[in-house]
Amino acid sequence: MATSAAPVWDRWELLASPLFATLAPLIERLPEDHFPTLAELNRLCAEREVVSGGGEPIEFVPQEAKTGEPYEKRVFAYGKVLTRTLNWHDLFNALVWITFPKTKAAINRHHYREMQAREGGEARGPVRDALTLFDESGVIVASSDPALTELLTGFQWKALFWGRRADLAGAMRFHLFGHALYEKALAPYKGITGKCVIVDVSAREFERPLPQQLASLDAHLARSFAELRSLGATDDYAPLPILGVPGWTPENESERYYEDAQQFRPGRARAREEPEPRAPAEAKRDRNERRKGKNK
Repeated sequence: MATSAAPVWDRWELLASPLFATLAPLIERLPEDHFPTLAELNRLCAEREVVSGGGEPIEFVPQEAKTGEPYEKRVFAYGKVLTRTLNWHDLFNALVWITFPKTKAAINRHHYREMQAREGGEARGPVRDALTLFDESGVIVASSDPALTELLTGFQWKALFWGRRADLAGAMRFHLFGHALYEKALAPYKGITGKCVIVDVSAREFERPLPQQLASLDAHLARSFAELRSLGATDDYAPLPILGVPGWTPENESERYYEDAQQFRPGRARAREEPEPRAPAEAKRDRNERRKGKNK
């Protein structure tokens, strides 16, 4: 799928990809014959009464409306989200706002409060870095099996994705949150890594319709993010090799796929104390994503 300045819109291709399953209820309502317009996105936003961290109705406005006011402050105070037309990154940001409105509002609220607290001083800090990292690259993992959760947080990728493959299908769900991850998913490559927040749920939760599951996760995450101390630092999020999730690439139908140590790195269970260095290309991509967050 094209990611150029003039994107080729194919709604059916998006719906056919498991990487976009979380956004599918919204994508189904988008037009078939053209890239979604701001007016179409705003109608969906108004239907769900999406509001900013400051309680203002969210409206996606053209980039040309940019002022000297910082991005997050403008969202908080006025609900205006600068959105480039014909732009995948900004489209996915809008769709995540509509899908997870409470969590996005909580993130916006913390950005604003941190900016107020640091007025005239350091522009950013560990909290805002953590917020931006999750906003760009976050994954929500719903798990009803503590043993599977332990394998994930212990970096036991082959044991999780291959050895417990059948169990995982019934007891764990992976929902992309970060809009930069969605942009990467248009042309996925080995090494894409998300940053997880794990939510414990009951097995019966997976029997509910997807929109209800997403609403519950949104409410839970917003509550979890209510306290700044719950956000921690950027290395507090468990990493997830996205293409390891069963079914997310045809290549992972082979056991040998999970023996690629460049993608599924061993020995990272100590990461909270001693983060393992990333490959240069991955580190460069993460730096670029953080710059995007800073420059909004």
